[in-house]
Amino acid sequence: MFASVIDYFESISPVLAAFYATLFTWGMTAVGAATVYLFKNPNKKLLDGMLGFTGGVMIAASFWSLLAPAIEMSDGDGFKKVMPAAIGFALGALFLFGLDKLLPHLHLNHDMKDKEGIKTPWRKTTLLVLAITLHNIPEGLAVGVLFGGVAAGIPEASIAGAITLAIGIGLQNLPEGLAVSFPLRRAGMSKHKSFFYGQSSALVEPIAAVIGAIAVAFFTPVLPYALAFAAGAMVFVVIEEVVPETQQGNNTDIATLGFIGGFIIMMMLDVALG
Repeated sequence: MFASVIDYFESISPVLAAFYATLFTWGMTAVGAATVYLFKNPNKKLLDGMLGFTGGVMIAASFWSLLAPAIEMSDGDGFKKVMPAAIGFALGALFLFGLDKLLPHLHLNHDMKDKEGIKTPWRKTTLLVLAITLHNIPEGLAVGVLFGGVAAGIPEASIAGAITLAIGIGLQNLPEGLAVSFPLRRAGMSKHKSFFYGQSSALVEPIAAVIGAIAVAFFTPVLPYALAFAAGAMVFVVIEEVVPETQQGNNTDIATLGFIGGFIIMMMLDVALG
């Protein structure tokens, strides 16, 4: 089946392929958000474990799918070979750092007094959605950049690798959708609105994917920088937001084991399929 998917994606434009792949990742967010219709309140241990899983997938994807190919496709030896990845990684982290300081948002399980970004009268529900939207920008960008590398004919970028990354991001988007919709429900929103806003947090992924694919396809030399940029942005999100959220309660061991499990699964997917 995986071979059939690869054949289909090879038959269409890489930009369109990036769009379709991130429609899948958005769809997984929607599936997670839809659980608000099935359960009144998720088990806190399960939620922390799933959020830990999210962090593990993102860290593994950052290296196996993004940083390693970025280094491999760079010219030269020694420091010269690793510099594009180092520069791109730093720029990606700084980009998310800037968004974190500017975009109003609120982390899960925090009070309104802990909101970040510029001051705004926006409600808690809006700020929660914006926090998860921050997570999704580098994820969509990462998928788009890989497909853009395929369009540019870079040997280290493959359809299989891009699809594998999309599968991994889709898996970790499921708990993200859940993590948004249930706090919104607890804040007083109806089930329908909680689902709508929960899934909408991932709509930025197809947009970021298309932008990344087009940029790399037209400006091939930036590919190592772009791959590392996406990796830096993803690692920033994990360290700044995902890990602290899983370490606040009494389920730190479960969250840590979830992280390890997510890392292992993404590593296996990338090596076996990518």
